[in-house]
Amino acid sequence: MRVSTEGTSAAGGPSKYVIGEAMCPHRMVLEHVTSRWGVLVLIELLDRPYRFSELRRAIGRVSEKMLTQTLQTLERDGLVHRDAKPVIPPRVDYSLTDLGREAAEQVRALALWTESRMDDVEKARRTYDEARETQSRAS
Repeated sequence: MRVSTEGTSAAGGPSKYVIGEAMCPHRMVLEHVTSRWGVLVLIELLDRPYRFSELRRAIGRVSEKMLTQTLQTLERDGLVHRDAKPVIPPRVDYSLTDLGREAAEQVRALALWTESRMDDVEKARRTYDEARETQSRAS
């Protein structure tokens, strides 16, 4: 989930990111919204605005670099609002835009569905694994 502000590669031509985005822009947004950290950021920000460190703790196991990249990407897509207050020490709050709230509600619905149907998924996995094991023994 790299954010390219330059738009050019080291060789001087268009970057792969810019080319991919121009070819299929909705896929790029879908990647950002459904990425591992994008999903968690959106769902967490549904509750309330967060400071960076609070958000990192709430999500857990995300590096500072990855969270920064994720927030920048979601901000670029118009889903997250970054509010930097001119105080010492600096204070930056992250919240959802209206567009971000809409996306987050969709992602949360999918996450809730996944949670409620996990028993069925696990059962399907066991059935699949047993069938594959039986098939490989027969070969």
